[in-house]
Amino acid sequence: QVQLVESGGGSVQAGGSLRLSCAASGYTFRSACMGWFRQAPGKEREGVAAKNVDSSTHYYADSVKGRFTMSQDNAKNTLYLQMNSLKPEDTAMYTCAAYICAGSWTGSLLDKNKYYYWGQGTQVTVAS
Repeated sequence: QVQLVESGGGSVQAGGSLRLSCAASGYTFRSACMGWFRQAPGKEREGVAAKNVDSSTHYYADSVKGRFTMSQDNAKNTLYLQMNSLKPEDTAMYTCAAYICAGSWTGSLLDKNKYYYWGQGTQVTVAS
């Protein structure tokens, strides 16, 4: 059974930092493309960061480039999202997702429609 469990969310002041974690189980971690997505109230879910199967390339939404960094620990089957210089507009539910891309995909890895394994999410709130 595939499980993605996020942690690390919370409330911070603008300019602060948070590190999100996503612990994966139930599938071969290295066979999946993975990403972080967020959804603010009243808005559509959007892709924030994503990686290809061998982690050779990371993709970021323009709104977070230079502030967010995705990384992974293959030994722990865990994906991370380091978020620095947080802004109130970063407030959202953050969810990690995965799909078995096996090194082959088309289109953008930030497209939420590609993914079929989803975690429950962790809330990030940034106060101004």
